[in-house]
Amino acid sequence: MTERSLIIDGTNIFYRAYVVNPSLSNSGLPVGGLVGFLKSLQKLIREMKPTKVFVCWDGAGGSSRRRSVVSSYKEGRKAIRLNRSTGVSLSLEEENQSKLRQIMRLFEYLDNLPLIQLMHDGVEADDMISILCQELRGEQKIIVSSDKDFYQLLDDETIIYRPVQAVFKTKKDIVEEFQIHPNNFALARAVSGDKSDNLQGVKGAGLKTLAKRFPFLVEEKDYSLTDLVDACEETENKLKIHEGIIDNYDKILKNYKIMQLYVPSVSFQVRDIVKNAKENYSRYYNKTEIVKMMFTDGFPQISWTDLFAHSNRIASIKD
Repeated sequence: MTERSLIIDGTNIFYRAYVVNPSLSNSGLPVGGLVGFLKSLQKLIREMKPTKVFVCWDGAGGSSRRRSVVSSYKEGRKAIRLNRSTGVSLSLEEENQSKLRQIMRLFEYLDNLPLIQLMHDGVEADDMISILCQELRGEQKIIVSSDKDFYQLLDDETIIYRPVQAVFKTKKDIVEEFQIHPNNFALARAVSGDKSDNLQGVKGAGLKTLAKRFPFLVEEKDYSLTDLVDACEETENKLKIHEGIIDNYDKILKNYKIMQLYVPSVSFQVRDIVKNAKENYSRYYNKTEIVKMMFTDGFPQISWTDLFAHSNRIASIKD
């Protein structure tokens, strides 16, 4: 059997479910984040038939390392806007308590499924996913996330599934769409910036403009910021984008240190945790406990046939 690992950006998928899923328990408590995540997991393992599943989470203080580089990283993010109506009115504090209750309960469900959860204080899910992709070389990998940062990890073995658009993206797709190779995608985004993470780029340096002015970014060769600046300085008739890159070298370099996932800045301990998870994959599966929890949490009426069937398949694989 071909090894195929499903790598889920747990934080990303949970919050998406929490925002859009209006499910209530039999007792009237919001359970949309919990139920929505499990439904997404059921669909993913049914359609993609993985041999292994990894769920990666942001650890406590996960953004601290990147904030030490750029203090405004992720600063000023707007509060989550709920795109649903449950008919239950909760205060902000009650919403936060509900969200925490659901995510902690979700951890318990996933502990009883034949998958691995990865989380460590001071480490974001992005870094865990990057290290995992490195550890799983030689295997098919499907990253599940709406985060474009993962485009830089795409190669002949790795693709991304974007659940909001319900589309797959391959290395070839990225090259054709942006005229930028995944090996140079982090560099291009460091120049253009990322508003969602409050990282300011060079004015007027969008990805399309960068691809047009620096066509070598489509090549598989890894180019550095120094290469980009050299190209700007060698250009005789400099445009604003050339001057902008030269003048904003330090800003771009800091953006790149934050955005690049090629070599995550994590401890050997974290790398060992990921390596151990890969080498000693646990196929523990306790359907009885999951069903019991579903009755306790008040949503046993939902059909989980596929979740149970494919979990049993994964649990039965002989390593």
